[in-house]
Amino acid sequence: MTGRTAERSLTDDAFLGGALQILQPKEGYRAGVDAVLLAAAAPVMDGRGQRILDVGAGVGVVGLAVARRVADASVLLVEREAKLAEIARSNIERNGLATRVCVVVADVSRRLEDLPELEAEAGSFDHVLANPPYNAEGAGTVSVDALKAAANFMPGATLARWARFMAAMARPGGTATIIHRADALGEVLTALAGRFGGTVAFPLYPRAGKSAIRVLVQGIKGSSAPLELRPGLVLHGEGNKFVAEAEAILRHGAALRLAETERKGSRRNPARGA
Repeated sequence: MTGRTAERSLTDDAFLGGALQILQPKEGYRAGVDAVLLAAAAPVMDGRGQRILDVGAGVGVVGLAVARRVADASVLLVEREAKLAEIARSNIERNGLATRVCVVVADVSRRLEDLPELEAEAGSFDHVLANPPYNAEGAGTVSVDALKAAANFMPGATLARWARFMAAMARPGGTATIIHRADALGEVLTALAGRFGGTVAFPLYPRAGKSAIRVLVQGIKGSSAPLELRPGLVLHGEGNKFVAEAEAILRHGAALRLAETERKGSRRNPARGA
């Protein structure tokens, strides 16, 4: 991609109060609040050398936000669209994170044995994150823009395939976290069932008294603990201002703890080493 082409087709956006500078397509799907909230929900802690997998990474906002928050976390971005992966590589370099973040181009809906660049990494990630397309294929008008359509529409069985891939890549006791539409909670829980347990559902409300618009769902690989429904987070207060907790997450890179206690999956497995 030439500099002149990039100037015409991309915007340069600040995330985390300017701590991340992100190039992303001017048209089509654009990363925003959902990506930052998902990154904040990853139960990653300094000093543990944890490995993070960002599934369907797009231009890399989720994984890069985690890497910016936790200084010793290493992150692998997996993105199907080569054009978006190329932009993600640029974002890694321009944010000075090339020593801890890298990109693989792959379609995670395929069988793992058909993805040799990822098969060797199976069962090695402490935390796996995903911000999948929110709309089922056939549920709306599909854009003629191939990248926009791929980012917004997911074939009916694909979420289950993503969950299968996430389970294959997470280590035993590792966590998976997904952000999705609130009305898709049942579908997300079904996709994770049998793969992740100890699941926490954490609604995100636009304002007090309004229905949730998004939900964060987090589970632990191999856990048999029951589902926990948390009160969630109200994003906006008076006017259109973010409440203090949301402001701390979105502007200052604060973590968002979904459960009252530390997730079991946040502890590094000593048998695997660093």
